[in-house]
Amino acid sequence: MAPIVTPAVASRAIYREIGLYGAERERCALDLSDNTNLWGMPPAAAAAAQAAAIGATRYPGVYARGLKAALASYLGVEPEMIVTGCGSDDVIDSAIRAFADPGATFAHLDPTFPMAATFARMNGLVPIAVPLTASYDADADALLATNARIIYLCSPNNPTGTLVSRATIERVVAGAPGIVMLDEAYAEFAGVSAVDLLARSDRLLITRTLSKAFGLAGLRVGYAAGAPALVAEVEKSRGPYKVNVVAEQAAYAALTDDAAWVAEHVALARTYRDRFAAELATIAGFTVVPSHGNFVYAALAAGARPVSVLTRALCARGVGVRPYSGLGLPIGAEGIRTTIGPWPMMEQCLAALRAEAECDG
Repeated sequence: MAPIVTPAVASRAIYREIGLYGAERERCALDLSDNTNLWGMPPAAAAAAQAAAIGATRYPGVYARGLKAALASYLGVEPEMIVTGCGSDDVIDSAIRAFADPGATFAHLDPTFPMAATFARMNGLVPIAVPLTASYDADADALLATNARIIYLCSPNNPTGTLVSRATIERVVAGAPGIVMLDEAYAEFAGVSAVDLLARSDRLLITRTLSKAFGLAGLRVGYAAGAPALVAEVEKSRGPYKVNVVAEQAAYAALTDDAAWVAEHVALARTYRDRFAAELATIAGFTVVPSHGNFVYAALAAGARPVSVLTRALCARGVGVRPYSGLGLPIGAEGIRTTIGPWPMMEQCLAALRAEAECDG
């Protein structure tokens, strides 16, 4: 995280405690650090993006009506149940702003996607971290005991790749005093979703993204599904023109014309994820967490060299992974998260990891 600098003109007090997003990592020849689609952009989406660039001198649709219809069809809900944004981050930020006053509490898993708590702080909320259970599930009792205005769940969870159980999701949604936000950024890779719960609850908001399975991370297209009244409030908070012309057209094409391509590459990611996890588990010094995302998290053994040293060594071998430290997991506080891509990439990563394990041995 970048150092916090006191500005010449004082910012809001809560912003003085917030640093920039800590994504500054060394550039490596093979970057497996960001959970994006390493097979590239779907073909119809790529063609649509190129064609749409011609119209970039004009504003996009105010609220991306056509894209909302395509997303609704994809999820099997009505268009008025969809809100879009500039990445799912934008939707999460907008929802927090729409449903919680400054000073309210925001309960989240620990560890989880770190920007959720950051957005809560930016909007004046008080984040409350609730540790995962020993089985990596969310602790429903502890989450509900916070009496939080917003409860944030992430399933599959980032960085662990583990699922929040269906029973836990249902219990939290049934007992929450306010809004439950369920982040399903990696749902395609898990093959499970709680979208059907939207028919039974008007306080559940499910956020999704086209950055992962759909390969559009650079175009920043996120969305959420929820009861129409819930979505309408998020749309007010999010404002107009949040999905640009190129992103809107590429996303629409990906949803309507690239379904088979996406399904094929999701299946490959799942196959290679399980194969990579099995092989990584045989390398000394790593404890692998079973993943349902397009990535694998592995904790470093106690007494191992610091994860920052390991990742620099891997980068020197041409492979970049995401380092983590200070995690409150029973298997260890430090670990690495590796994005899954075409198998030759995974073989290169495994070779680098084995070489570093031999150095440690």
